[in-house]
Amino acid sequence: MSLFDLKVINSVLGELEEDRGIPREKVISAIEMALAAAYKKEYGKRGQIIRAAFNTEMGDVEFKQIKIVVDETLVRPEEENPAAGGEEPAEIATDDERTRFNPEHHIMIEDARLIKKGVELDDEVDFPLEAQEDFGRIAAQTAKQVIMQKIREAEKVSIIEEFGEHEGQVVSGHVQRFERGNLYVDLGRATGILPYEEQIPGERYRQGERIRALLYKVDESPRGTFLKLSRSHPQFLLRLFELESPELANGTIEIKEVAREAGSRSKLAVVTHDDHIDPVGSLVGQRGVRVSTVTSELGGEKIDIIEWSEDTREFIERALSPAETLSVEISEDEKRAAVEVTEDQQSLAIGRGGQNVRLAAKLTGWGIDIKSAHGEALAETDGEGEVEIPAPTETKEAVEETEDHKEEIVTEQEEKKETDTDTEDLPAMSAHAKQSEGAEKE
Repeated sequence: MSLFDLKVINSVLGELEEDRGIPREKVISAIEMALAAAYKKEYGKRGQIIRAAFNTEMGDVEFKQIKIVVDETLVRPEEENPAAGGEEPAEIATDDERTRFNPEHHIMIEDARLIKKGVELDDEVDFPLEAQEDFGRIAAQTAKQVIMQKIREAEKVSIIEEFGEHEGQVVSGHVQRFERGNLYVDLGRATGILPYEEQIPGERYRQGERIRALLYKVDESPRGTFLKLSRSHPQFLLRLFELESPELANGTIEIKEVAREAGSRSKLAVVTHDDHIDPVGSLVGQRGVRVSTVTSELGGEKIDIIEWSEDTREFIERALSPAETLSVEISEDEKRAAVEVTEDQQSLAIGRGGQNVRLAAKLTGWGIDIKSAHGEALAETDGEGEVEIPAPTETKEAVEETEDHKEEIVTEQEEKKETDTDTEDLPAMSAHAKQSEGAEKE
């Protein structure tokens, strides 16, 4: 009698293989382990090794008990085992590492060779068991748990094999849900997580909306497999340009350095390996179509593309674009550069909140100090991009003018104070005059 409906089983196997990428063989193996666990729970004995073989053509199951071939060097002989409630025999050493012989689990090699010729130690000898079709509720629940666990493990391996090959690449999916600031993205067979810190600041996502992101890590943990995504990572910017520029994808041009502040502004340094190809033009595209596509994907993020140079001075000058510099003095020991700019280029060189010089420092890896034509320090950065903008200093003439203005104010205040004092004395003087006038009349 068939234990399973083959039509249903084959339908489930096909669905799991197609939708979840789990091979049929792994699902069948999970079913066999589940049936063996259920059989042992309902009909087996302690220490037994039970295996099940599922016949996919007939739908029936064959159960077997497995025994391991041992000898006296591996187990203690049965007669050396203490009796129930007895004590351990004195002749058995306490440091004896041999396990106790269990007739349900072991078979001595002499007996095994009577059943099967040529067996060796640690070989397995199987004994057929009576087929059973009626399993209790607990046994059925055990089988269900085993099947679910094995399917999850097989699905986990399948996801790692598939998405592990795409790690570091751009993947696309649909917004599934939000949870504690994290965005969950449906990638088809798996769900990706876009953490809050990996999102582009200011972007808003709608449920069901199509989204692209960088698959930057496939993280395996006891809780499952997590596909971590990022839209703020500099590598995401590179991969988007690879999709738009064939020259970058085939290695004709190369992006040497990237400095990015996601959602605001980025700087790229590119170099060509073919003198006939303009590296900057390859990324910008005809009428800026390529860079515009990337900018649109990033929500309007501004992108500065410059040509990389081995000459440090030239590279720093280009990194500060669109600002034009007067001179660049470098200190190799401190790895710092002092850049002089004219007054009309100061705001461009520094950028809003120091952004331009900060990105230039990150791009070049050099500390950059911006100075005016008069040598006044305007902005200072280190190689990590930390910017310090000193408070504006006053010129000597401005200081003198300020001091003169202060003296004038003090003089006016003193004169006003004297006038007020005279005015306050007037009423008292008038009263005294009236008293004197009255005395004269009397």
